[in-house]
Amino acid sequence: MKRSMVVLFCAMAAVFAATPAGAQALCGDRDDIVSRLSSGYQESVSALGIAGTGGVVELFTSNKGSWTLLMTHPSGVSCLIAAGDSWETLPDPKPAAQKAY
Repeated sequence: MKRSMVVLFCAMAAVFAATPAGAQALCGDRDDIVSRLSSGYQESVSALGIAGTGGVVELFTSNKGSWTLLMTHPSGVSCLIAAGDSWETLPDPKPAAQKAY
């Protein structure tokens, strides 16, 4: 699992390094991306919100701690924003000024 996340992170880093600032990377059809997150990482939506640009931002997490942040733009294109390991949901959210760890 960790190896897969490292490979995904390296791929994301390579794409971001090779694209001009502001360009979109790792984008595609939402259904395809969600299917891969579900089958490959056992991730499902645990939170969502609307960005200032009108896009829908979704946080996918798994019981094993992997996580992915996905944005679906108003045009319908979905793009990975970030992904990682060791996701932990806090039982009692803390104010922004207070450290959670």
